[in-house]
Amino acid sequence: MKSSRVSLFAALAIGTLMAGCHSYHVETTVENRTGEPIRLLEVDYPSASFGKDALADGATYPYRFQINGSGHLKVQYVSASGQTKTIDGPELKERQEGRLEIMLLPGGKAEFHPQLTPAP
Repeated sequence: MKSSRVSLFAALAIGTLMAGCHSYHVETTVENRTGEPIRLLEVDYPSASFGKDALADGATYPYRFQINGSGHLKVQYVSASGQTKTIDGPELKERQEGRLEIMLLPGGKAEFHPQLTPAP
């Protein structure tokens, strides 16, 4: 009888701990609509970054990340002509989650379409 109480208590404790854990993630896509292939794509967000060696014109690159800290998103890439393009994006805050679409456009411009929860 005593061991079944201990097992029940342990199961409840583990269940309570797991219910309290939530991992906040942002599902993002970077779409190249520049009209040319790009290379050395880098997306910087608070406390980390991700990227890709090359992205063909019309291609989409999906990525999932977690925001730790707060700050602005920044996108950088090298155009087919060898010019480095840097674009400032929206502000991100820790524990936001949802979707973020990044569309790279001609002339070193971009559109950002965030669908993120408000920062707590």
